[in-house]
Amino acid sequence: MRRPELIRSAAIAAVLLAASFAADRLAYEYLVLDGVYEEDWGRMLRVMGFAPFWIVAAAALALHDWPMRTAGSVRPALRRAGLLVAGVAAAGVTGELLKLVFRRERPRAHDGEYFFRAFSDRPLHNGGLALPSTHAIVAFGAAAVLSRLFPRARFVFWGLAIGCGLTRVLTQAHFISDITVAALVAWAVVAGIWARFGPRQDRAASARGRLAE
Repeated sequence: MRRPELIRSAAIAAVLLAASFAADRLAYEYLVLDGVYEEDWGRMLRVMGFAPFWIVAAAALALHDWPMRTAGSVRPALRRAGLLVAGVAAAGVTGELLKLVFRRERPRAHDGEYFFRAFSDRPLHNGGLALPSTHAIVAFGAAAVLSRLFPRARFVFWGLAIGCGLTRVLTQAHFISDITVAALVAWAVVAGIWARFGPRQDRAASARGRLAE
């Protein structure tokens, strides 16, 4: 990533983080909808954060791309599916590790107040920890990959990821900042994967753009 892009991305991330932390308490009190997951649309959005769903989607993508394999290599046929699995897995694992670092518990457990678990209390157990949201980081990881693979449909993918995160807020399972951190981390993780393993033509185009400047 070029320096101006990095600075701009960092500034946007800082603004989003500041706004989300400022809104956490109000969102916990007023952005509530009971029975979200009793509705079909709520269950659909939650599934966007279920990693096995994206593994199945990647398998379907691999079957679709199978005719692209070349003599002696199946890499072209598995590239897009592999990127999707890698993005979801890397984002999800990163999120689980960050929970053990940040150690902020779920808002509902403390009536909307921030509460951080001591490092001496179950140091390697992330049950009940919420920052970042696992569902959201998986959904945003998938969206970050798919929006690069299918840019014309990027608003659909990002919309589903945002919807997944919103349902976690509506059920008071997460603060808005849990979702925002998940989105930013997922975007950064996938950007790193794409820079290293993305389709060559896209990486070459980015390199040409840097040389032109």
